[in-house]
Amino acid sequence: MTLIAIVLATLAAGLGSVWVAAALMRTGIGSQGSRFGAQHLLSLAAGALLATAFVHLLPEAFESQINPKALFVVLLLGLVFFFLLDKAELWHHGHEHRHALPEERGHAHGEHADGEHADGPHGHAHHHHGHTHNNSAGGWSLLTGDSVHCFGDGILIASAFMADMWLGIVAAISVLAHEVPHHMGDLVVLSGNGSRSQSKVALLKLSLAGAVTALGGVVGYFLVSSLADFLPYFLAIASSSFIYVALADLIPQLQRQLSAKQTVQQVVWLAIGMVVVSAVSTWAHGDHDHHGHAHGPAEQHEAHGAQDAHGDHDGHKH
Repeated sequence: MTLIAIVLATLAAGLGSVWVAAALMRTGIGSQGSRFGAQHLLSLAAGALLATAFVHLLPEAFESQINPKALFVVLLLGLVFFFLLDKAELWHHGHEHRHALPEERGHAHGEHADGEHADGPHGHAHHHHGHTHNNSAGGWSLLTGDSVHCFGDGILIASAFMADMWLGIVAAISVLAHEVPHHMGDLVVLSGNGSRSQSKVALLKLSLAGAVTALGGVVGYFLVSSLADFLPYFLAIASSSFIYVALADLIPQLQRQLSAKQTVQQVVWLAIGMVVVSAVSTWAHGDHDHHGHAHGPAEQHEAHGAQDAHGDHDGHKH
């Protein structure tokens, strides 16, 4: 049952984020003239990731009997690890988007004549680099990075599911939320000149990369199952991933000079992301005693062991 849930959730997060991104681009949401722009999407995703890490994953990890200091060390090492992946340009999406041709960037991202980017739909995923690359080579580089990223997301989602079913759902929702704005930029790069045929091919390629999330979920399921006692450490690693993406990838893209009204909107959408994730978890658990159930294979084994020991004690007593 857990494996089926992991596969469904990872497919929803991996493929769903691609299709939602394509749908938003088709309807014009996130475009320069839209009232709901890329800054709102980024703020929403950042809030969802931070809430998932600090309100759900980390508390779940610290409920174990493992020394909190050890978990904090794993959290720190996880942040360093994802920083190194970022440097290797496999985890971070922003660099791959730089491979778009200059004229494509100017058309798709509202580039001004002086070479500065306007607040366009996907300007968040680009930096001020004037290098010109072959679009095909850049596209394959992007797909490779996306596939590795999606595989890692699948493992992280599986780790959350192994701790608690609803925690896994919250993690999947957070992954979907933060992937949407990135995939919007990916589709721009892969679509090339924007023709209908190329757009369909771009959607197919990106969907295949997104489907790798399910493969990561299956691998994560068997990995965590075989290492059940290390589940809290997996949760700490998942938290470090979410925190790193939010603080090193999404938040910096929001750090631009904006009006007071736009800044308030960023904060509001950041809060909405946090509230939505917290509300989903609260609704899911209801009045269920979160501390009264076994969270994973290791805790379930300990609970059964305690029951057996108690039964043996009663037998000797009588």
